[in-house]
Amino acid sequence: MAERLRKKLVLEDGSVFEGLVFGATEDKLSELVFNTSMVGYQEILSDPSYTDQAVVMTFPSIGNYGINDADFESRRPGMNAMIVRDYSESPNHCECTEPLEETMKRYNITGLMGIDTRALTRIIREKGSLKSLITDVDTPEQECMQRLKEFTYRRDAITRASRTKREICPAETTKYRVVAIDCGMKMNIVNCLNRLGVSVTVVPYNMSASDIVALHPDGIFVSNGPGDPTDARETIETIRELRGKYPIFGICLGHQIISLAYGAKTYKLKFGHRGGNHPVKNLETGKIEITSQNHSYAVDEESLKQTDLKATHMNLLDNTIEGVECEKDKVFGVQYHPESKPGPNDSRYLFDKFIKNMEDAKNA
Repeated sequence: MAERLRKKLVLEDGSVFEGLVFGATEDKLSELVFNTSMVGYQEILSDPSYTDQAVVMTFPSIGNYGINDADFESRRPGMNAMIVRDYSESPNHCECTEPLEETMKRYNITGLMGIDTRALTRIIREKGSLKSLITDVDTPEQECMQRLKEFTYRRDAITRASRTKREICPAETTKYRVVAIDCGMKMNIVNCLNRLGVSVTVVPYNMSASDIVALHPDGIFVSNGPGDPTDARETIETIRELRGKYPIFGICLGHQIISLAYGAKTYKLKFGHRGGNHPVKNLETGKIEITSQNHSYAVDEESLKQTDLKATHMNLLDNTIEGVECEKDKVFGVQYHPESKPGPNDSRYLFDKFIKNMEDAKNA
């Protein structure tokens, strides 16, 4: 096997980590975040919510079961880079079709292995998500820091993550029809709806309210996606126009968009929530759900008091808002991912709640 290229990861605080490259070899400027999931690197790699980010995997061994054809969450992953402790070059699984490295090469995702990911994660936890640069080991320090200083996060991530054309995803037996606004949607959300008898028409993030009404849906879904929720101006306005007219369900970014449409505010978390093991309390039942999460922003709790929304779920790690609802409008959203993939299935009942809201609206 050919000798691997060495590169270094440079952070805006001046920290430097050297490692070996796997996947693509290009330099990358990214926002650096971490994910605590123990499995599911394929779904993480292909989750559009990671657009423009470099992801540190805290689980030490990545790549050991390879990549299969069934578990992609998007057709065109937008992740910039993946940072790991150990990369498995010889995957072993009955469904494996290729090594992780080959997929990363195809989608131009740079990998760096041999990194002390525990030390790297501690830096992120202490200082927050940081700008990062993957570059050649001999790139001068002054040049690295200048590139990081000049680097700014793009504000068009949703535009790039969303579909550009309408797409119909039919259920085997259709009971309800939902328009899903794609802000960077994971495919397993569509799968979960299809299994419940919901035919899904996926539309671009900027489709107007009038064009959605013309599709005669029973309900509206607002998807997850990357970036700052305030950048989704068209989607926020669409939900503002449609609220109270249809049952609406939002996940992650969709939850934030719903909150903004009702007049609440959002803010950026220090280092976000990413992983498949986050405890969330249902404030209505008192039950604890273990959830899958991937987001940088949260809804401001105080700002909800000036809206028709109430908080329904809370993160037990930092007491941030994890769910909101307007009962009279049959509108609700959650900050986490009930469709999981990867992650636990504790929250699948939320899809049933969406079905019930559409049933009640039809019978009203």
